Amino acid sequence: MALPGALAAASLLAGAAPGQVQPAGVDLRVGEIHAFEEEGFLGTGGRRLPASRPLEPHGGGWTLGPGFYKVVFMDPVSIPEDTLGLCFPRSSLLRMGALLSCAVWDPGYRGRGESLLVVGNPRGIRLEAGARVAQLVLIRIYPQQGARYEGFYQGERLAGEKF
Repeated sequence: MALPGALAAASLLAGAAPGQVQPAGVDLRVGEIHAFEEEGFLGTGGRRLPASRPLEPHGGGWTLGPGFYKVVFMDPVSIPEDTLGLCFPRSSLLRMGALLSCAVWDPGYRGRGESLLVVGNPRGIRLEAGARVAQLVLIRIYPQQGARYEGFYQGERLAGEKF
């Protein structure tokens, strides 16, 4: 069962801003855009994430040409222990010729998540800082298993923040 947006909004550690709560989830805003600087590696015994550099916003946002970018969400989240999170691109992003791809957010995950932005529009796109780019949908897990996420990304980008 997917949780209604008003309940999903409780997963935002800093609270929901006006317009973020949707009927079937809560919107996530873009906080940073990064360009990849090297290759990554994923093997059976480990991983090496590629270095990336944050792109500076100009005029309150980013003008992005075709390519692949890392998005760091502005909104820190805490996924409840009886739910999983799925994030989808907002339809406006798709209609502009861009895709946003996210992984499953496991029960108990806390952090400021990341996603992959693929700009396919040959003329590029413009994103304003703080624009709502994804919708987080929470799905209740039955029966509740009691296990929670304790993996590599737990607490990412939350250092020193109090919620």
